[in-house]
Amino acid sequence: MNEPGFGDPLSAAIEPDPLLARHAALFTRDAIPGPVLDLACGDGHNGLFLAARGLPVVLIDRSEEALARARRLARRAGVQAVFQAVDLEAGREDPLSPNAYGAVLVFRYLHRPLFPRIREALRRGGLLVYETFTTDQPRFGRPQNPDFLLQPGELLGWFEDWEILHTFEGVLDGPPRAVARLVCRKPG
Repeated sequence: MNEPGFGDPLSAAIEPDPLLARHAALFTRDAIPGPVLDLACGDGHNGLFLAARGLPVVLIDRSEEALARARRLARRAGVQAVFQAVDLEAGREDPLSPNAYGAVLVFRYLHRPLFPRIREALRRGGLLVYETFTTDQPRFGRPQNPDFLLQPGELLGWFEDWEILHTFEGVLDGPPRAVARLVCRKPG
């Protein structure tokens, strides 16, 4: 049986963020040592893209409205996933159990107390794909609150002892935005 991938109708129905699309070949059932967690998933397009490739995926967001959009997208694409409403900043529930996930995806979200928990939640050999805004972002628009903006080198600094597969920090076009990007693997 062929595994879904680029060009297949299932994965084509859901378009991921460009960073995940560029590194999608890393996400095969054999290469990922456990389920994928899409943290602060929004409409779920990144996690559901991987679910369409046959991976088990857990989508977490504090917004029931966002999760409802993610469920609709999953139904339209005919993919299965687990959906959980969790406020990661409230600290009442902790979905980041040690060694629980084979991969973690984080896009456009920053809550610094989660960095150590993300490190622990990934299994050995697990992948992290992270992209969020930096302190240069206010030049281009929101967010502008420094609590939600990475300092120069901050994202890489949290994971510099891991195998770095891709890193970028700077300004991207379409629309202009200042971001840090990281794709890395936990040492195994």
